[in-house]
Formats: sequence, C-alpha cells, structure tokens
Amino acid sequence: MRHASQFILLSVTKVGDKSLVLHTLSPEWGRRSFITGVSRKAPMALFMPLSLLDAEVIENSKSDLWRLGEVCASVPLNGIRNDVRKNTMTLFLSEVLLRTLKDGSREEGLFEWCRSSILTLDAMESDFSNYHLRFLLEFAGALGFSPSVEDLMPFCGEHLEVVSHLLRSSAAESMLIPMSGAQRNAVASLLLDYLGYHIDSPLQIRSLAVLRELYK
Repeated sequence: MRHASQFILLSVTKVGDKSLVLHTLSPEWGRRSFITGVSRKAPMALFMPLSLLDAEVIENSKSDLWRLGEVCASVPLNGIRNDVRKNTMTLFLSEVLLRTLKDGSREEGLFEWCRSSILTLDAMESDFSNYHLRFLLEFAGALGFSPSVEDLMPFCGEHLEVVSHLLRSSAAESMLIPMSGAQRNAVASLLLDYLGYHIDSPLQIRSLAVLRELYK
C-alpha cells in the first residue's frame, strides 16, 4: 500500500552510500522511522533538523522499516536556513523531540502543533531569542502536562521570577522578556529537567552545549 503524507524530520541516520533512515513525526504514524534512497544531487537543506517534508509511504508487511518514495520539501523554511541562530535552535528542538517521543508513539494534535511552531519560527524576523523556551513550555502542554508556577518551582532555584514571567506572558510577550545568555541557558536546562521528570527519563540533549555557545 502507498500513502502520501507530511513529515517533520527529527534526525537522519546514513545507511551505506545511497540510503538514509529518516526519524520523523507525522500525523498518521506519530514518531516513526523510514528508509529512503538519496542521490548525491539531493539538496542538503532537505535533510536538516525540523525540515517539513512531503513523501509517499510504501508499506512493507515483511518489515517494520517502511520505505519513503521521493522526498521533497513541503515548505522551504528559508527564514530558518538562512539564519545560523535559528538553525542552532532547530538542532536543539529536534533533538528534544527525538529524545522525548518514543518510537511508535502518537500524540493527537502534536504534529500540527509542531508544524505550526516551526512555521512561526521561520516567519519571525527579530526577537526570537526566547523562542526555544516558549517551545519547551508549550511542548509540555502538548504532551498533556502544562506546567504551573507551582509545578516548576522545584526545578527553578534562583530563576523562579523569570520562569513565572514566561508562564504569565502571551507567546508574543514572552519573546520580549529580557534575559542574559546565562539565564536563557539555565531556564532551558531546568525545563528539560521538568520534561525528563514527567516522562520518567532524564533528557541528555547533546545540542544543548551548542545552544549554550550561542547564548554565552
């Protein structure tokens, strides 16, 4: 059977010289991996973190690793790909999704929320330094455990005031909350601790170190 679908790319694993395993999020299959052929002429941006893709799924009753037909970008995301800060942020956010969502899991509405969040970041022209923090808070809500100040208090330490401000603010207002680089890094870390607590698995996000360099 064949099905056309949309995907959010979380990560890739190279298999030989001509194949990639794509770790994805989709509305039909949730978090799932697929294999696809790739030519040397394929644009690199197609397989960068949080790329929005269209492809045909080719089911295989003999294998859990189904194949994707020709993969193409559903939206080019030029606003992200042409900005090193946004690319660094998507590297971090894609790893959070990859480490948090178990293979085979499917949360109702999660794909749509993620896609909307990616398009919002792509469209923003300024004042997006706090975007990854807002994303983490809303991601918790999308998973079913929207945090309150009381919920986050055990994780906040000296950063309770700024975290409370984030929670009280609208999405637009939260982008304008002044923070130092050290504060952004600390808040990102404590929100990861909060997510890890709720999924009963500590989140070891390697790209957090890259994000810290961005916000020194």
